[in-house]
Amino acid sequence: MLVLLPPSEGKAASGQGSPLKLEELSLPGLTAARGAVLDELVELCAADEKARTVLGLSEGLRGEIGKNVELRTAGTRPAGEIYTGVLYDALGLATLDEAAARRAERSLLVFSGLWGAVRPGDAIPSYRCSMGVKLPGLGALAAHWRKAMAEVLPGVAGSGLVLDLRSAAYAGAWKPKGEVAERTATVRVLHARMVGGVEKRSVVSHFNKATKGRLTRDLLAFGAEPEGPAELVKALRELGYVVEAREPEKAGAAWALDVVVTDVHGR
Repeated sequence: MLVLLPPSEGKAASGQGSPLKLEELSLPGLTAARGAVLDELVELCAADEKARTVLGLSEGLRGEIGKNVELRTAGTRPAGEIYTGVLYDALGLATLDEAAARRAERSLLVFSGLWGAVRPGDAIPSYRCSMGVKLPGLGALAAHWRKAMAEVLPGVAGSGLVLDLRSAAYAGAWKPKGEVAERTATVRVLHARMVGGVEKRSVVSHFNKATKGRLTRDLLAFGAEPEGPAELVKALRELGYVVEAREPEKAGAAWALDVVVTDVHGR
């Protein structure tokens, strides 16, 4: 099973680990593309005002630019500690038992505008660079990553399930195709509530992020290893989730799953 996650916008501070070593990150086929983004981002952020505009940062987030200037020399920590926020709080990587933590390292890929995609154990510094950024030299980052991702990720996906929990911006960097797509499941979280005696459903960011983090944790903690989308639906239902599945109508397309929740903590 391969689980594709979005990063968090907010991130923990850089750690005390050795400075970044691009060649030691997972998915070495992405190294050249990572180096290109890193070089331009560091150079851009040395020109403070221009960087703030390109990165879409408010005056109050000016300090984020300084982080990027120091990317090559800052201390690192595991990516699983760098990413924070609602999804990662619900996922709770630090509190998984040893077996589940090993499954997380093997199964999770966090997408990133700067790194392309990283494993939880990859040592990276804190940074600010979303996939929606358009760098002056490289252009739109999602487009920059597509070629390298298309070459690397089908092999990483292997022959098992691909569970795609990314937001739209990050999904643009790699879209599974062909037989990989046929064993891919995308997930939408719907908040169900009663209004005037009628059930209304809507997509709410907090519910979406928390539920995706929680269901990923549950799959890891219970050792679920679904081989494909149909098995994933069964596993999630056994874990107590309300899941509505839509099988693809044509070959080479992904399954679409709706996970319906009534509150953040319940199913």
